[in-house]
Amino acid sequence: MHPEDLELLVTRIMPFGKYQGRLMADLPGHYLNWFARNGFPKGEIGRLLALMQELDHNGLRPLLTPLRRSATSREDDSKP
Repeated sequence: MHPEDLELLVTRIMPFGKYQGRLMADLPGHYLNWFARNGFPKGEIGRLLALMQELDHNGLRPLLTPLRRSATSREDDSKP
């Protein structure tokens, strides 16, 4: 895992599937577990889904809360 992957979870949007358009960090546990059972996609999306599933499975979603705040404040700062 790369530390920057945690930040990607709170900024990257799910690009396909039932939860297309939702933040990776907001995907429900049952959906993440489905990927764990059936296989994660290749590439960055698969890596992020696997990381999010691990966080969810181990009850570590709250670790993303400060990163969400940071990402939100950066977005607010970039608006004209």
